Formats: sequence, structure tokens, C-alpha cells
Amino acid sequence: MIVPVNAHDHAQGPATAPVTLVEYGDYECPDCGDAYPVVKELQKRLGDKLRFVYRNFPLNHQHPHAQHASEVAEAAGDQGKFWEMHDLLYEKQQQLEDAQLLQYADQLGLDRAKIQQALDNHTYTSRIKEEISSGTRSGVNGTPTFFINGQRHNAAYDVETLLAAINKALEAKN
Repeated sequence: MIVPVNAHDHAQGPATAPVTLVEYGDYECPDCGDAYPVVKELQKRLGDKLRFVYRNFPLNHQHPHAQHASEVAEAAGDQGKFWEMHDLLYEKQQQLEDAQLLQYADQLGLDRAKIQQALDNHTYTSRIKEEISSGTRSGVNGTPTFFINGQRHNAAYDVETLLAAINKALEAKN
């Protein structure tokens, strides 16, 4: 069972949506990169029936830029632009060096000095560790890992497979 969604989570869609899709992801993970447009399509198709929650789960031993990418996303969130940075990081997944991360901050009109300071001071490391810990407690051992209304989704994460699982969860709500 997943750690419940809470006020610290980054969420898109209404809290009252009948289905909540939680992703534990890593900005440098190629499979997460493949899942990114799938989630966008699901959001487009389902609208207010879906709440999407993203939690950081950087696989630092495999992806050397994932931690800093997560930290920059969190820093952007403190400036009101988490989702814009989240999207940009997945769209530029092959370009996650620190200098590029700072360019993305500029591109989004963020305070670059605050982003740099957050990286230098590891301001968001404890928050990211908490998300990793919640993932571990929820049984996450790789990325992306999805949960639909608290239940782990163990099948493929293409549009049709995830949509079928979400529709099943919607039917269970009725």
C-alpha cells in the first residue's frame, strides 16, 4: 500500500478526483522519459477525473544527474513553477548538467541565484530523501512506479494499459 498523498506532494488535478495516479520517478531515467507523454495523454483524456501526483525517486547510482534535477524541480516549486520545471526536465532529459539546469531556471524566469544556492546548500535533499523513503516503504524498487488509488500498478505503462487500469478504478468508485 502506498504512503498516502499529502499536502507536501506535487499534484495536478482536483483533490476530489475519483482517481489519483502517483508516479515515483527519476528525471534521468529513460523509462520515466517514455512514461512522461503517457501521463500527459492520460491527463488530457481524463481531465478532472484524474489527479496526478509526482514523487522524486532519483536512482543516483544509475543516473548521476537525477539528484540535482530533482533538487532543481523542488527549488522551482518554491518559486511556483514545479510543473513547468518537471516538464522541461523530461523534455530535455539528455541535457541535465548543472549549467543546463540553471539555463532552464532562466528560461522559466526563476531566480537563478536562489536555484544555485539550493543546489550548493542541498536545500531539498531531505525532502527528496523523504520521498525516496516513502517509495521504499510503498514497495518501489525502480522507476517509473505507478500507483492507482493506492494500489501498485504492475502492468505496462503505455496509454492503453494505464487507461484500462484507471477506468477499472473509476468503475470501482461507482
